[in-house]
Amino acid sequence: MNDKRIKLIDRYFVGVLVLILAFGLLIMTSAGFGITSDPYYYLKKQAFFLAVGIALAVFILYFDYTLLQQYSLYIYGAAILMLVLVLVFGTEVRGTTGWISIGGLPPLQPAEFTKILLIIAFADFLGRRKGELNSLSQFLPCFAYMGLPVILILMQPDLGTALVYLVITVVMMYMAGANSRLLGSLIIGFVGVIALWLFLHFQYGMWLPLDDYQIKRLAVFIDPYQDGKGGRGAGWNTIQSLIAIGAGGLTGTGLFNGTQVQLNFLPEHHTDFIYAVIGEELGFIGASLLLFLYALLLFRALIISSKSRELYGTLIVSGIIAMWLFHIFENIGMCIGLMPVTGIPLPFVSYGGSNMLTNMIAVGLILGVNIRGKKLVF
Repeated sequence: MNDKRIKLIDRYFVGVLVLILAFGLLIMTSAGFGITSDPYYYLKKQAFFLAVGIALAVFILYFDYTLLQQYSLYIYGAAILMLVLVLVFGTEVRGTTGWISIGGLPPLQPAEFTKILLIIAFADFLGRRKGELNSLSQFLPCFAYMGLPVILILMQPDLGTALVYLVITVVMMYMAGANSRLLGSLIIGFVGVIALWLFLHFQYGMWLPLDDYQIKRLAVFIDPYQDGKGGRGAGWNTIQSLIAIGAGGLTGTGLFNGTQVQLNFLPEHHTDFIYAVIGEELGFIGASLLLFLYALLLFRALIISSKSRELYGTLIVSGIIAMWLFHIFENIGMCIGLMPVTGIPLPFVSYGGSNMLTNMIAVGLILGVNIRGKKLVF
């Protein structure tokens, strides 16, 4: 790649990303403390995955992402194959068969990587249908294309990741020029059907394609104390998260001083509920600062998307933005009791190798679109 293109990289995007990553490592020093005999076990592993992720991002940055278009069918096939293999050979963790081990490597979560693969493949799929997304019959191939991986994800079962796929689908279709009125009507109709289905289940016992623990999570969403165990069952995580965030007040209790975290009252506080750690130990100011940094990151990504020379780049970045936005909204929402608990990690902050590597690959793609979307002046 021409070095002059590297000079055109969006420094604001990179700068904000560095701040978020530093923020994440800082909070991991406390969130991972005391879980294992090595107090910095999770911090060191997170730093390792981040280092690998940076290497991947740099590699992808130098790779011409537009070349991926001609391999979109193979990329889509690889994503489907990964989801099938995890159903056959995967390991069950917390009720979900979403992990797979290869040799002596740490277990990986294929559903995380397939998000990026599907975004890349779906961008080409939609690009070939530019100007042809105006009716329901023209929408159906798109729904079928993304519907297959959603079904495979639900079979694990992983409701949170399935919802991420759906959000990515809708946002990318909108950015590809789909009829917004029809798309909006379908979204409202879908939400209405789901709401009715849930009502019929809880009132009349209608079947739901979810495991018992997932249904309990939905049941305690409205009132976590109504879990059949006085808040010590499925509602425990939400209750402890709310207590942690409430205890933080304006400025927080300070790193390593959060009782909910350090005394392990709050489960999964280094992964799913890490935002509650931020709320307790860094307070409203620290939690708001992270939200502000996320807003800046997404804003810069939107600018990169809008300046892309081709629709393919715009759609890739839009899909990544949709993925990050839903992760942020869902994770923080479940920590403050506004969304059901689904196990969605907080980008760049929650512990997790697969999630970190996926997000850094996404960063490489965004910056690749960024430097190829600007005109060079010699």
